[in-house]
Amino acid sequence: MGLYDRYLLPHLIDFACGMGDVMKQRSLLVPRAHGRVLEIGIGTGLNLGFYDPAKVSTIVGVDPAAQMQALARERAARIAIPLEMVALELGQIRAEAASFDSIVCTFTLCTIPDVAAALKEMRRVLKAGGELFFCEHGRAPDASVRAWQERLTPIWKPLAGGCHLNRDIPALIEAAGFHIRDMRQDYLPGPRPMTYVYRGMAD
Repeated sequence: MGLYDRYLLPHLIDFACGMGDVMKQRSLLVPRAHGRVLEIGIGTGLNLGFYDPAKVSTIVGVDPAAQMQALARERAARIAIPLEMVALELGQIRAEAASFDSIVCTFTLCTIPDVAAALKEMRRVLKAGGELFFCEHGRAPDASVRAWQERLTPIWKPLAGGCHLNRDIPALIEAAGFHIRDMRQDYLPGPRPMTYVYRGMAD
């Protein structure tokens, strides 16, 4: 891992993913989580302040990028919900099957190398009747924007921690065996290839 990835990238991602319109999306989604929560790609902990301590007993965070965890632990110290960090080994979540009431995944599916396998792992560890809450940017509906997403993704990925601009998020979630409910989708303010966002719940 180079100096850029180790020291600069975590702060750039924290800044970009902590902008006002992105945080608004988090604020509309994360408070819906309940029970024992698994957060996939907890990163620098930008979601932590939005969890409802009256509804959430524990947050378990997974992120393969260890350089992000220092900022996450600082934010965890400010909330009243216990946070546990668990390892992600060989694409597998170190957790028992059917052990979480909620899974939260925000602006993360774009960067996971084997996203299909990761979603199948989420399906495995989610309890029957549990819910996946997701907010992700991805493939836009407009052909001209999609063309730019295809052009830019090879350049964008190494600059943005492996982020893909062109993933079909709903198709990926449903292919893993989830059923999507209550999804909203639209462009956020900003460059359209980077800002088409899907927000919703799947079970």
